[in-house]
Amino acid sequence: YNPLRTEYNSHMNRRPPFAPGNYYHLYNRGRSRLSIFHDEQDYLNVLARLRTYSQKFAIQLIAYALLPNHYHFLVRQDGDVRAGVLPQRIFNGYAKYYNRRYNHSGTIFEGPYEAILIKDESHLRHLCRYIHANPVKHGLANALDEWAYTNYPEWMGLRQGTLWDAAFVDAYFPDREAYRAFVLELLR
Repeated sequence: YNPLRTEYNSHMNRRPPFAPGNYYHLYNRGRSRLSIFHDEQDYLNVLARLRTYSQKFAIQLIAYALLPNHYHFLVRQDGDVRAGVLPQRIFNGYAKYYNRRYNHSGTIFEGPYEAILIKDESHLRHLCRYIHANPVKHGLANALDEWAYTNYPEWMGLRQGTLWDAAFVDAYFPDREAYRAFVLELLR
């Protein structure tokens, strides 16, 4: 399974229809696959923006992973503000911060964010584990709960946080150990 291969991909340069109640996979990566996050301060900057804008625009964060050269957000649009506003607001501000901090100019991403409308429950469930497995898959951590910049620890009750939806997790993955096994299955 590759969540990046869908009818809405970078070659078509289209956005899915945004509407309240829908789930979306929002993602992007650094220009030439270069790092967009260099240290904890960079990650925390984006997490603060994520918290602010998701609350402001009624966009519920379900799962996320921030990795050195890319990010994944699984979100549900709860209000009338389209979910695509979230990465735009977060990363327009982050790019200014990044360029100032690292004396860089120009874009830090390959292009605009990508957005995929999640159309069925199977895809929704799989995308949760795909996102949470990403740090281990890319060799950034040996265990799922070792990478600080994902909400997997919140899902598993290992860390307190606000960037997740407990009701969603309880509805779709009530057995946390079964979810852990589901994610690990993807890494085999």
